[in-house]
Amino acid sequence: MTNTDTTDVAATVAQVKALADAGSELVRIAVNTPEAAAAVPAIYERLDVLGCRVPLIGDFHFNGHKLLSNYHECAQVLAKYRINPGNVGRGTRHDPQFAVMIERAIEYGKPVRIGVNWGSLDQDLLASMMDDNARSPNPLDAAHVMREALVTSALRSAQFAEAMGLPGDRIILACKVSNVQDLIAVYTELAARCDYPLHLGLTEAGMGSKGIVASTAALAVLLQQGIGDTIRISLTPEVNGDRTREVIVAQEILQTMGLRSFTPMVSACPGCGRTTSDYFQSLADKIQTWLREQMPIWRAQYPGVENMSVAVMGCVVNGPGESKMANIGISLPGSGETPVAPVFVDGHKTVTLKGERIAEEFAQIIVDYVRATYGGHTPAPHLLPRKKSIPIRSA
Repeated sequence: MTNTDTTDVAATVAQVKALADAGSELVRIAVNTPEAAAAVPAIYERLDVLGCRVPLIGDFHFNGHKLLSNYHECAQVLAKYRINPGNVGRGTRHDPQFAVMIERAIEYGKPVRIGVNWGSLDQDLLASMMDDNARSPNPLDAAHVMREALVTSALRSAQFAEAMGLPGDRIILACKVSNVQDLIAVYTELAARCDYPLHLGLTEAGMGSKGIVASTAALAVLLQQGIGDTIRISLTPEVNGDRTREVIVAQEILQTMGLRSFTPMVSACPGCGRTTSDYFQSLADKIQTWLREQMPIWRAQYPGVENMSVAVMGCVVNGPGESKMANIGISLPGSGETPVAPVFVDGHKTVTLKGERIAEEFAQIIVDYVRATYGGHTPAPHLLPRKKSIPIRSA
């Protein structure tokens, strides 16, 4: 999801395109004001001119019934609507306002993600379920009731939408929480009680490694059980941080689990007393970054290249063995070893590199391998002038 002000068309277009270029297959934008709704068609048109046709999802809270009814072009160009049942109105306003949004989805032939969140759960429903639980001869703990309320809200809303005429295959459900064990419990229960596609995500996962680890721990368990159709990693970015980090983490979760492939993966050793130089770490990072930068071009020109594996190893202990197991691997010299780096292609040693241009030469070997293995033609990588550590940039 973007974190720009949707009324800032240029900034929103730039971020949507950056997310799409990073590999995001759906991008959600906030549609929270009349001005934001009015800006959506312009965002769509500018993206189209740029050749960026990633589906846009409108995120609606509180006033979505008005915005979808009053801004028809916005309702038309959005690929999907996200509706939070807890934020469509309280009491007698809830059902009529939810119904208006479903009517617009039916009118324009749009799918709807019904996204329940424990931070904005329907309080009337929760209070009713808590009261029923309190009267029970065997009351459950409050956390269990909360989880059941999330599932109930999603299922009731989906059933209401279907009863209004929205086809079941246009309904996606989400029940997001910020605790790993609660998320696993909620989605396991939801998957057992419905056949709707499910959108996974640990909401408010946090910053940095905490957010990445928590999201991975939760989603990996569910994905391993076959639960989940779309995913989002909700990381709190650093100030002026890159929003595409969410996309990269999502891709890496799926790829390391063997569920999908997005970009060639780089294996690298963690280093030890035999690798006092940081050269192999620097090279591994540059190769990984460079490979990801190639993917917008390579994805179209070289089908299957995303499955390629690369190894950048730091010494003779595991270096040759790990390099042989990758499509392309390099075993750099450790402390006290001969300053040469054998390269292995599909398990066979092909060349030994040495000198100051190891980075460029290894990059060129990768380019040649991609061209020969996956077809087409790739120009040699553009590299900066020689330095002690040479950064690899886009081809």
